[in-house]
Amino acid sequence: MRKLLLVSLLLFAGCASAPKQVNNACAIFDEKDGWFNSWHKAAKDSSREFGVPIPVLLATINTESGFQPYARPPRKKFLWIFPGARASSAYGYSQALDGTWDQYRRATGRSGASRTDFADAIHFIGWYHATSNRKNGISLSDPYNLYMAYYSGHSGYNRGVWRNNSTARNGAQRTLNMSRRYEAQLQRCGRL
Repeated sequence: MRKLLLVSLLLFAGCASAPKQVNNACAIFDEKDGWFNSWHKAAKDSSREFGVPIPVLLATINTESGFQPYARPPRKKFLWIFPGARASSAYGYSQALDGTWDQYRRATGRSGASRTDFADAIHFIGWYHATSNRKNGISLSDPYNLYMAYYSGHSGYNRGVWRNNSTARNGAQRTLNMSRRYEAQLQRCGRL
């Protein structure tokens, strides 16, 4: 019984960890497709439901968290030494804020969704990008502007708050480049 419990814990522990090769979409799916979960299936399902290409979904996660399931913004320092508050409530693969995550769970009926679960996080990103398409008129195959809306929020995107924000522009460029890279890789390994 103890061996079964240990094996189960090891299998589940592998579910919430970053892949080893985050810049190779085929390697990500090869590593993260197992008995209990399939990242490729989760990405395909989200892409099919929301119309957002798989490379755009993956590139958003790469830019936001580097596929780290427990990613959080760094803490600010208090009196230059002591850890203070975090810059935001962003958390998990998607770096979704508390309020936005709650809005997603209400809108989709996924009350048990977790930001540290890859399938939930990629579904959230698909939902958010589809909302950007509906609210902001951004093409679902435009990773640059989808990321701008993701980073700035829908109303912030409309106001153009990202225009003077080098962090947002750099993140959007990184998302665009990574999306192109992932697309080429997924075409080669037949997982698009």
